[in-house]
Amino acid sequence: MRKSYKYRLYPNQQEREIIDKTLETCRWLYNYFLAERKNKYEKEQKKISYTQQQNSLPKLKETNPNLQGIYSQVLQDVAQRVKKAFQGFFLRLRSKTSKAGYPRFKSFGRYDSFTYSQNNNSYKLEQGKLRLASIGKVKIKLHRELPETIKTCSILVKNGKYYACFSSEVEPKLLPKTNKKVGIDLGLTSFLATSNGELKEAPKTYRKAEKELAKAGRRVSRRIKKSKRRRKAALLLAKQHEKVSNQRKDLAHKLAKELVEKYDGIAYEKLQIGNMVKNRHLAKSISDAD
Repeated sequence: MRKSYKYRLYPNQQEREIIDKTLETCRWLYNYFLAERKNKYEKEQKKISYTQQQNSLPKLKETNPNLQGIYSQVLQDVAQRVKKAFQGFFLRLRSKTSKAGYPRFKSFGRYDSFTYSQNNNSYKLEQGKLRLASIGKVKIKLHRELPETIKTCSILVKNGKYYACFSSEVEPKLLPKTNKKVGIDLGLTSFLATSNGELKEAPKTYRKAEKELAKAGRRVSRRIKKSKRRRKAALLLAKQHEKVSNQRKDLAHKLAKELVEKYDGIAYEKLQIGNMVKNRHLAKSISDAD
């Protein structure tokens, strides 16, 4: 079973600049590979494989100096992402259950992570710091133990915060049997009700933060488009939305852990949230409890 571990990074100014530059260069390369595939098929009805694009990286480095300062695995992972984007596109075409959605070009700020695909000393933990190839030693907060065997390391930037995400193969742990079963029902007045009569109060995180979110949204709308002040206001708004999202996730994970440890079998109703939120009178409350 593959499991991910996410840790906060605290890079200094120089390290932040290198990470941001790496992301922007990876975005350029992603768009370049995407355009290359698109043009090749439109003009010659031929496809370009992942191997061909990966093998073209040495020549691209000669013409684009920005690529030269980036670790090879990171660049290869960009080609891998383009490959997966097209695999998903063709899979959706065959399934015909939803809109295919042709792979899109990444606009500025829309490419938010890069990956070291193999641990051959391209990244390493050293005395409370994460050493990254072509970047340096970045301060990391290890708030929980990390497994010895790590498959990949991804650097993620979200709302001005920097994270390291490690993926590892771990053996699933079997919990002791309790011989208990329970049914659960999600609601609006109470977040969750069990067949045993237990009620979990709905936190209503969005409702509590609604005034501050609206205030932050108005601040963004007043700023001049593409100005520094607008970008700063938009970042503050995004951070407030992220806080609400994290509060929801925290509650959901804690409740899920509690239920899994107490019961062997859990029955629940499969709700069609997408259809339910079409009710304009309850949409906000439903989304707040989702």
